[in-house]
Amino acid sequence: MKASVLYPSQCQLGEGPIWHAVKNCCYWVDIESGMLFEYHWINKSTRSWTFDFKVTMVALGQNNSLILGLNGGIGRFDPESAKLDYILDIETKNKDIRCNDAACDSKGRLWIGSMHKAFEQGAGSLYVIGKNLKIDTVLTDITISNGICWSADNSRLYFIDSPTRVIQSFIFNEESGSIQFEKNAIEIPSELGVPDGMTIDQEGMLWIAHWGGYGIYKWNPLNGSLLDKIEIPAPYVTSCTFAGINLDHLVITTAKGDMNQEELALYPESGNTFWLKVDAKGFESNTCIF
Repeated sequence: MKASVLYPSQCQLGEGPIWHAVKNCCYWVDIESGMLFEYHWINKSTRSWTFDFKVTMVALGQNNSLILGLNGGIGRFDPESAKLDYILDIETKNKDIRCNDAACDSKGRLWIGSMHKAFEQGAGSLYVIGKNLKIDTVLTDITISNGICWSADNSRLYFIDSPTRVIQSFIFNEESGSIQFEKNAIEIPSELGVPDGMTIDQEGMLWIAHWGGYGIYKWNPLNGSLLDKIEIPAPYVTSCTFAGINLDHLVITTAKGDMNQEELALYPESGNTFWLKVDAKGFESNTCIF
């Protein structure tokens, strides 16, 4: 399978695509450029906004607002008025720590990870933010906190700390939000790159972006087997989400920021946002409780 360009976004570090079912839009961010993109599925128009922060993630908020990761905290953004309200610091002790990938669970809690800007080993954490903006630390000793998603029955949480090349499976208590380590569900061989962002389909299979792996790889978390690959004409594939009216397309982000001129000449579509119709369907994005 091969993907084609959805939008020539030319992101330094494209990340975190999500689907907004009410607005028929797909959102993603360019972390390093501090940008948020919106692609309208029906009229194929694109809007973007630039902020004075690194914008690390986007999630659905209340009243059609968006929750953005902003350096070491989060803010609420209204795409129609372009109003941004900074609402919560997450990392307050070390200015070299920033937020990274995030996802909302079925109860509206926001799970958001952090990392050191210089990739210091074990400096990051995974947090969960619930009602009344209460922050709980869930995991520590994380280096690059990345993909987060849940099984269809919400009995499992899958999580990626990228340098480990492992997708961890946790037993997830949907009511309390607590997790308990179960096993390393998938181990990525070094020749396939490093796991980054991911999403899950309705059959429980994980679609994982491989940084340095030129593609989205479909894995079975129940037995750890590799099922398929979507080829991307860019080495640094960062994340993906199911999108579209029937949730049967993948929208895929990539990066070009670490590439030199010779590499960019070989892979000029690096940084673009791609898409592909697949023989699978995903789930609608959950909305944050706040």
